[in-house]
Amino acid sequence: MATNYIQAGSVVTLPAPALVSSGGIVTAGNIAGVAMGSASAGQPVDVAVSGIFELPKVAAENMTLGAPVYWDATPGLVTLDSATGANPRLGTVVKAAPATTGAVAVRLVSV
Repeated sequence: MATNYIQAGSVVTLPAPALVSSGGIVTAGNIAGVAMGSASAGQPVDVAVSGIFELPKVAAENMTLGAPVYWDATPGLVTLDSATGANPRLGTVVKAAPATTGAVAVRLVSV
């Protein structure tokens, strides 16, 4: 193994930007993922940055298979709207979620 290898990178430890619950979304710059535990602001929390997770979405949006999705922290929902870079890229839809549904299966992307 290379002497400069650190870890696989599917889970990274980040400082919680605010109070976060297990299963909540954590963002830090271009990193976005799912908290694997709960943490207070500033405390370390393990964050999955790969894998497929069912997450709450904007119910009015029709999310098709393969569509890129973003995280809108204000309502705490997955959205199709990048808000011109204000919403960080979260992943890709892996199972279509029509309008009126409240959740979507997302494959997280490691940025």
